Amino acid sequence: MTEVTRAAVVQMVSGAEVSGNLEQAGKGIDAAVRQAADLVVLPENFACMGRREGDILAVGEADGTGPIQAFLADTARAHGITLVGGSVPLKGPEPDRVRPACLVYGPDGTRLARYDKRHLFDVALADGEGYRESATFAPGGRPVTVTTPAGRLGLSICYDLRFPEHYRALVDQGAEILLAPSAFTATTGAAHWSVLVRARAIENLCFMVAPGQGGQHASGRATHGESLIVNAWGEVQARCPVGGGPDVAVADLNRGALPALRARFPALSHRLTPGGDSRDTPPG
Repeated sequence: MTEVTRAAVVQMVSGAEVSGNLEQAGKGIDAAVRQAADLVVLPENFACMGRREGDILAVGEADGTGPIQAFLADTARAHGITLVGGSVPLKGPEPDRVRPACLVYGPDGTRLARYDKRHLFDVALADGEGYRESATFAPGGRPVTVTTPAGRLGLSICYDLRFPEHYRALVDQGAEILLAPSAFTATTGAAHWSVLVRARAIENLCFMVAPGQGGQHASGRATHGESLIVNAWGEVQARCPVGGGPDVAVADLNRGALPALRARFPALSHRLTPGGDSRDTPPG
């Protein structure tokens, strides 16, 4: 395993048809590979963003089989890369809900990890805009990290970005690169996206690789875009346009520099346990 990872974020504008979305994803992956990327990350819902929230149920796949998963495995193998499918709808025990799963494939096409999104986007925004992911998605139960040829990855999906404790758990499991494949709305993205991505990098002294959906979708929904790669000091290394449609951005992540940075700036070792520590205990 080398100490430098060339990472790519693939920004998409996914529609209602899986075949067309996989074609779009394939073009983005090809562009990343031409720039020598060895870690390529697709956004949330890369294979389907339907006209209605329930459309995702029709394209749900059994775990380990189906055209979306076959595409990811075959493409990773064909290019010899670590490939991350931002979220794939996988069937579970509930017939009316699927699991949004972030899937990681190694250069030989073997699936290395599955992470099911823990935090579901049930919110009401201004002007009547609202979302209830829990109507069609079932949440996952635990944080997941995985060792790959591209480094040790910590997995998350979109709304997880607002919950810093999720990323603390990933760092405690040894994550070097935090992934946040997303489909932030145009409204929330303009207000919060870049500051949240940079904050997660800064507070955890980790790289952030955060691809997003970016444009107008079949439902009429607009997503923010601005896919980002951020270093462990919070500096943006690569960026796709805001709402600018399909694109790819690539940057080198020097994982070998993380130990020295964390030694010079040991914020992670300065963490206190919840409720304080012995320094907060009064004498006597």
